[in-house]
Amino acid sequence: MWFKNLQIYRLPAPWAISAEQLESYLAPQSFAACPSLEMQSQGWVSPRGNEQLVHVVNRQFLLKLDTEKKLLPSTVVNQVTKARAAELEEQQGFPPGRKQTKELKEQVTDELLPRAFSIVRSTWTWIDPVNGWLIVDAGSSGKAEEVLKLLLKAIPKFPLETLRTVRSPLSSMTDWLASDEAPSGFTVDQDTELRASGDSKATVRYVRHTLEPDDVRRHIESGKQCTRLALTWNDRVSFVLTENLSVKKITPLDVLKEDNDVTNKNDDERFDGDFMLMTGEVSKMLVDLIDALGGQLRENDGSAALAA
Repeated sequence: MWFKNLQIYRLPAPWAISAEQLESYLAPQSFAACPSLEMQSQGWVSPRGNEQLVHVVNRQFLLKLDTEKKLLPSTVVNQVTKARAAELEEQQGFPPGRKQTKELKEQVTDELLPRAFSIVRSTWTWIDPVNGWLIVDAGSSGKAEEVLKLLLKAIPKFPLETLRTVRSPLSSMTDWLASDEAPSGFTVDQDTELRASGDSKATVRYVRHTLEPDDVRRHIESGKQCTRLALTWNDRVSFVLTENLSVKKITPLDVLKEDNDVTNKNDDERFDGDFMLMTGEVSKMLVDLIDALGGQLRENDGSAALAA
């Protein structure tokens, strides 16, 4: 159980909530299959299929949000509506007007929805009440906001903060490349993106390509800034940092896999072992990353504070 992406938020550290309390808050939002005349259904499911909505390992909470969405292409709806409109025109002797066509399209949609295929997408969330992290495994902030909206609705006075740092990732990553010097504990890998801030938005991408310091500096001197940068933390975890402080393409390196002996473990033990390893390593990595970005900028008073 390793997250591929991190959309990162802060909670008080420690946050005094028990798994039982969180379970009771989430229960009214449990997932139910999409009704026949609805396009989408969303709710919490058990991460391990045991009816518990909050899976706990070493005081770390794991949640799973399922979203079921009906697949009803607009081209199909329009095609059937067009055929129905032609039949109606033949019956009444004149083509249906705008209002009549709209009503016809709604009728067709209601008829087709119960027969539409559906897909289910799962979004995982890790809550660390000890160190004050809330992490959503999502490639975009929009997907993460689906989780946050439900949590904010479910949990009274939910003390969530957007993570902000004293120095922006954009300026920090650009400086690291310009100086050819990564922050302590990190190394720069072979993937990066440099983009001009002007109207041209000229972009240069390096993919599995050695970053030649002189070439990179020329791009920076011409006005480009680093918007994505591949890094490795302590030879243990590799990832890509983006300009909006999200983390992508997380990969545990061989040294971690060697440390995590899965021999003679069942599925539940392997799952919990992976989750415990991920939460332990990633929480330490985030502390170092925020430190490299000048510390956390608190929302309430604008002051800087290093992560817990």
